[in-house]
Amino acid sequence: MSRLAVSIGCPCGVGPEVSLLGALAVPGTLLVGDVAAVKAAARVRGIAAAKVVRVLEPAFLGEERDGDTVFVWQPTETLAAADRTPGQPGRAAGAAQLAWIDAAMDLVRDGGADALVTGPVSKDAIARSGARGAKKFRGHTEHLAARRGASEVTMAFWTERLTTSLVTTHLALKDVPAAITKEEVARATYWTARFVHQLGAKGALAVAALNPHAGEGGLLGDEERRVLAPALRIARKRLADDGVDVTITGPVPAETAFRLAASGHFAAVVAMYHDQATIPMKILGFGEAVNVSLGLPIIRTSVDHGTAYDRAGKGTADARGMIEALGLAVRLGAVSVSGGAAGTARKRATSKRSRT
Repeated sequence: MSRLAVSIGCPCGVGPEVSLLGALAVPGTLLVGDVAAVKAAARVRGIAAAKVVRVLEPAFLGEERDGDTVFVWQPTETLAAADRTPGQPGRAAGAAQLAWIDAAMDLVRDGGADALVTGPVSKDAIARSGARGAKKFRGHTEHLAARRGASEVTMAFWTERLTTSLVTTHLALKDVPAAITKEEVARATYWTARFVHQLGAKGALAVAALNPHAGEGGLLGDEERRVLAPALRIARKRLADDGVDVTITGPVPAETAFRLAASGHFAAVVAMYHDQATIPMKILGFGEAVNVSLGLPIIRTSVDHGTAYDRAGKGTADARGMIEALGLAVRLGAVSVSGGAAGTARKRATSKRSRT
């Protein structure tokens, strides 16, 4: 059974609720966050708060799980009720959610869990929290990459129907063209190809053009000829050197690439910027898509939705995305182990718990 560490996201959003439901659905899940926030989520879903059990040390207690118990590790001080008010995140909530991300990631890094799954956070609340390192926070992908010293992390989104990844992530549109370099395009293409190959997906990988109609022969921009084409040659060689057999096609006009991918012709699409990837993904897979970080030294998946403050505390949150994220983490862990990349067996954390 895989051991999944889940940072529950913003305590004022739907994160505690979807994390709770995910933990009930997927064995081996340990929530990392505020116990009171998870108990509050249980109450609004009609689940007995006694089913939420605090562990004093990060442990999984798989042999003790009775099928409807949710274990929570709280590495921070308990939040006051006012600091977890639905829809009203303040500085304490911002600092807490960042601390939970770091604690859960460190648990995976140290071998106490097999994969990290993250709940939805408020970038603004974190950045304004005053916590150490929070001011530069722009998202999980960038934060985890910096914290682990990973230079080639690629943000991707996955559903059974469509996979897409990004060359640039949370960047103002005016800054995108300058950030589209041969090195960055090759990086995203390489890691996306490895991902679809790892999952056994069928079909070629398409790299979307930056400009309309793939630049129209240079009339609408020359990045396709000047940057993308040589970048794909770099990626192809790197994949060949690694023995990864994935056909790469591109640059393909973005509208065509996503249309063909949605019909099954392409296994995945590498997009140049945020909304180029997320608009088709949210149309085709909203509520079920999984955000996955490629190139990290750990497995990390996440829900592909926000904090949904308008639904927080109402007991109506949709947990499909969290359940899919947990499922993909388990799947990636199984593939990694079968491929021999998991390394030596990890020592399970010892356990202590108390009911709160």
